[in-house]
Parts: sequence; C-alpha cells; structure tokens
Amino acid sequence: MGNLAFDSDPGSISASESEVSAMRDLRPIPRISIQAFCETEGVADPVERAAGDRRMAKAHLKVHRGGIATAIEFYHTAQTPNLIVVESREEPQQLLESLGKLSEVCDPSSKVVVIGHYNDVWLYRELIRFGISEYIVAPVTMADVISVISSIYVDPNAAPVGRSIAFIGAKGGVGSSTIAHNIGWTMSSLFSSEVVVADLDLAFGTANINFDQDPAQGIAEAVFSPERIDEVYLDRLLAQCAERLSLLAAPSMLDRTYDFDADAFTHIIEVAQRTAPLLILDVPHVWSGWSRAVLMQADEIVITATPELANLRNTKNLVDTLRKLRPNDAPPKLVINQAGVPKRPEISADDFVEPLEVTPLAVIPFEPALFGTSANNGRMLGEMDAQHAIVKTINEMAHVLTGRSEIKTRKKAGLGELLARLRKKK
Repeated sequence: MGNLAFDSDPGSISASESEVSAMRDLRPIPRISIQAFCETEGVADPVERAAGDRRMAKAHLKVHRGGIATAIEFYHTAQTPNLIVVESREEPQQLLESLGKLSEVCDPSSKVVVIGHYNDVWLYRELIRFGISEYIVAPVTMADVISVISSIYVDPNAAPVGRSIAFIGAKGGVGSSTIAHNIGWTMSSLFSSEVVVADLDLAFGTANINFDQDPAQGIAEAVFSPERIDEVYLDRLLAQCAERLSLLAAPSMLDRTYDFDADAFTHIIEVAQRTAPLLILDVPHVWSGWSRAVLMQADEIVITATPELANLRNTKNLVDTLRKLRPNDAPPKLVINQAGVPKRPEISADDFVEPLEVTPLAVIPFEPALFGTSANNGRMLGEMDAQHAIVKTINEMAHVLTGRSEIKTRKKAGLGELLARLRKKK
C-alpha cells in the first residue's frame, strides 16, 4: 500500500451544474451524420464537447473551422450529411444570400441549423420560410447544441424512454446487488411505477434468489440472440416479481463462459428502456469492454463501497474514470454500506468521501440480522420490516434517484492521519 496516492484532478472538462441539469432528460440522438462549420471558438468549443457526450454516441459529428463559405467550398466535392450546422456572423440579408448559395451544393434531404449572431425575429421567420430547421443565437452551450439536434431527430410524440440506473460495487461482496434489488422493489411499490431489474452477472447473479424466482428464461437468451430482441420477445423473458416489478434474471450457471463484445448489452438495454420508465442495471464487479459501455451509457450510476482502504482506492478510481467518460453528467452516487462492523477498523464516512469530492447518497449501518433474514427468505427489506431505519433510508435513496428529492449535504471533516500517511508513502 506504500504507493497508494490520490490525484484530485479528474483530467477533463466537466459540464456545469446547469448544463448537467439541462441535459438530464435529453434522449439519445439516433445514428446520423453531422458536420458543423464554426467561425468562432465560442461556438466550436461547445459543438466539439457535444460530439463527445454519451447521448451522441451513435451520431458522427465532425467540426470544421470556417463558416458558410467553407461549407460551400467543401460540398462542391463532398456528399452532404444528414445535418449541417453552420455558424455565421453575417448580417441578416447577407446571411440569407449565403444560405441560398449553400442550398445549391446541398442534397435536398440534408437539414440545416444556423447559429447566428443577430437576435432578429424577422430573420428567424425568413430562415424558417427558407427551409432552415432551426436558428439559434450565439453564445450557445453544449446543452443547446444537443437539444436542437434532439428537437429535429427525436420524435416528441414517441413513447418516453425509461431512465436507467446502474449499480456497481467497489469490491465484490459489498452489497451492491442487494442495494440495487431493494431500490428497484422500493421504486415499484413506493411510486407505483413499472420497474425492470436486469441482472448482468450471468455467472453468479443473485437477483433470482433475492426475489425468490426460478425463471426458465432470462437475460442469457437475450444476449446470445440479439437479432431476436424486441419489446415482445423481451416481455416473454421477464419474470414477474411484484405487481409492478419485473426481473430479467441471470442463469447463474457455469455451463458456458460469458465473454461478450463491448456492445453486447446495448440493444437489450435500449429495448428494456422502452418497456418501463425505470430500469435497474445490476452490474457485476468486473472491468471489461461491456461493463465500461454499460456504465458509460447509464443515466445514473450508484457505487456501493464498504468503509475500508481497498474500497476507497477502487471507488476513487471508478469515480475519476467515470467523470472522464461522462464529463457532461453528474458524478456517480456513492452508498457506504456495512458501516460499523464490530471490532473492524474502518474509515469514517467523512474521511472516506473527502478525496472523492462527493456527498454520499446514504451510509447504511451493518445490520446482519435484517439483511440475512431478508436474503434467506427471498424477500425485500421493506417486506420484512417496513418501519426499519434502513428501509426508510432506502426509501429516501429511491426519491433521490428518481429526481423527487436531493441528497442531503453533509459537512465534510478533514481527512486526518490516514491519507496524510498514504501521501507520505507515495
């Protein structure tokens, strides 16, 4: 442990809180090609940042320096994409003339968004009459860019896409699956909302035991037959655990190996999100292409850790990595579980969270009788003792994760002797 050290610099530009909030409910952009022509860095920067956002993962966006004139020259020899975004500092009348020239070299099916520098109602009306899909006035934010693309290509009348919440443990055995399953059950019963729990640990998953289910089919059939996946097929694979809770169970067998491509679960998750407003993803403690992809694309991430040093190191690595992968999203939520094990030296909650720069979603005390009885009976904690303090904590967590309330802030204490000793040993 002598070389353990913590770097407080996440190493990437993160979105502001207002941008994160503005993009919270934006849907993923479909597989389209986009080319942007930007005259100023103030516009080019948010467009380039938008290209790296997880909601744009399917789209291909390329940014060129230069405005409409550059675009006209470029499309004399190149095919036009699905969407062209052009920035122009030209005056209104001149801008309309330039767009007329651009239309001569563009495919009629290509859509155009103009980012201008004149807040002019007459200009806006003329541009819409001219066939421009949207006109926005600089300065623009990354959220503005993604929002305007979404308004063009995502059908507002389409069925809403469910919110995905991925749970992962900082180490094996920290209780991440138990927390995930209880949160899913609580959301379905507390909010009368349809919830799907997907157990992604195909070899050792415990959701079928925790929910006292033994389905003949489950997620294995989906992941090994991706070409068959649609809402109807997925519905046949779901096991009903409660009135509004369905389970996509893992086989929990070792009759084959489970080596997957990075995008193995992507289509399954997309289909599942169309079947229920809330999707709980129980991600095993592994780091692979597919687990990284699942975490990168989830709407929310919850890391469960116990208050000891290896968990702190792993949590720090996860938080920093996910901040880089998801710079435009809120940081992962943290649950400190099994706090206060008798005679076990452990790190206090305040000392644990200080290097992570996060406020814990919850600190759950060590309560072996409640958790053990619940697990052995295949029942959720709320079914065992609805008035227990831990059950009330889980209820509060469900409110936060569905956006019904916010995390209660805690006053952070100094990190103390532990991390000072670790820094000296770098």
